[in-house]
Amino acid sequence: MKKAFFLLLIFSSLVFAQLPKESLLKLKSKINIELKEDNNGLLGVKFEKKKPILAILYSLLLPGMGELYAESFDKGKYFTIADAVLWGTVAGFNIYGNYQKDNYIAFAQSYAGIDPTNKDDQFYADIGYYDDINQFNSEKELNRRFDETYNPETYYWQWDSDARRKEFRSIWLSSENAFNNIRFAVGALVLNRIISAINAVRLVSAYNKKHQEALSWNVSFGVGGYPNLPSSFNVNFIAKF
Repeated sequence: MKKAFFLLLIFSSLVFAQLPKESLLKLKSKINIELKEDNNGLLGVKFEKKKPILAILYSLLLPGMGELYAESFDKGKYFTIADAVLWGTVAGFNIYGNYQKDNYIAFAQSYAGIDPTNKDDQFYADIGYYDDINQFNSEKELNRRFDETYNPETYYWQWDSDARRKEFRSIWLSSENAFNNIRFAVGALVLNRIISAINAVRLVSAYNKKHQEALSWNVSFGVGGYPNLPSSFNVNFIAKF
């Protein structure tokens, strides 16, 4: 584009050299007016700034996309990769947690005689600490926490051995740990987005600054008249790229 612009200037100067001086003065005045009205660049060359708010929104939607918007995806691809890995981690922990949950429920049915219908997570946490429902209810009654006792008809359990209870609790703990790890992975997903957004804003700022400097022009026009020579149209410019 720069070469085409220079060729256009050379061609124009040759054409304008054949025009009368009065026509050149009018043309100079017209060009000056048009240049003053164009605040975005020279002769229609415009630069559209990238918006930091869009970079933030893109990064929050998918880390690395804000950097792509700033035309620096090579610096943002690692956020995208990290996001994919973290989502895979969330899915993995969720699958494993539910798998172990199904295992400890089936285990309690087989070795403690529970009925899993309408049983909440607290029930399974409690049966891992007590050998049977009577031991649990006796402790609650002793501490006058009668509202926390279980109905023996619907919440009955009795482990056939202490070893079975401990084995159950081990399976239950592995499931709970998996679900707890999901919270950390989700927190890492949020943090990855925040860091990506900050990085994207920085890159957008650098992009805008770079292109504003590249399109900084200083141009002047003049009509020259010399004895025994045709009138000429002069174009003087300083371009910073």
